[in-house]
Amino acid sequence: MRFKGKTVLITGGAGGIGKAAVRIFAQEGARVMVADLSEKGCKEICSEIKAHGGEAAYLCGDLADKAYCENLVDHTVKAFGSLDILLNNAGVIPRGNILETTDEMWFAALNINLTAVFYLSRAGILQMKKQGGGAIVNTSSAWGVYPGPGHLAYCTSKGAVAALTKNLGRDHAGDNIRVNAVCPNEVNTPMLKTGFSKRGLDPDKAIEQLNGTVPIGRIAEPEEIAEVMAFLASDAARYIAGATIEVTGAKPVY
Repeated sequence: MRFKGKTVLITGGAGGIGKAAVRIFAQEGARVMVADLSEKGCKEICSEIKAHGGEAAYLCGDLADKAYCENLVDHTVKAFGSLDILLNNAGVIPRGNILETTDEMWFAALNINLTAVFYLSRAGILQMKKQGGGAIVNTSSAWGVYPGPGHLAYCTSKGAVAALTKNLGRDHAGDNIRVNAVCPNEVNTPMLKTGFSKRGLDPDKAIEQLNGTVPIGRIAEPEEIAEVMAFLASDAARYIAGATIEVTGAKPVY
């Protein structure tokens, strides 16, 4: 029960990695606030957690909305009395080079992947300082650390999240607030499968092909990324701050 008595706020909590993280933290004693665009998804995962004896609540909304981002922290504290862990996990993956990237794609990547992390971290750190400490785990990407082809907006936004993480980690380690990031490569999530479908590909066949490109033998499952996030948020990682942890199965981006 690594997180007994702790409160965690998880964005993208109704999606692949986020839902896995909600389950892990709840199973280990945390009170979980789920944030996601999908009200249906929020209701489903919260009902599941409560059915197993856990504590969960949700506030659905659009992370592109500054007011929603800033209200999430207040809502969490009002619901559970504290904010001990923040997982900035939500993200979008626009695909295309610069000539294929519209203004809408560019700003969607920046607003959801980066600016929401800024707003939530600012509000979260203010609350954590009042409490005497906390932990933030951001979801960057191996594609942010080592940009690959044809994903200009995504790589730029995720690369900025990695830089933001290192800055926050340095600035607030002295406040007993550890800030780190996970940097996955491909993960077997609904988002990945939807992306294949949009390009006219069979998701199962595409994932099978991807599996063959990974030295460890397959792409990651959501739980395998969420477990690393839980480790970084736990006391076992008490001396890790300002780090970007690559979780790739040894597969290079390109």
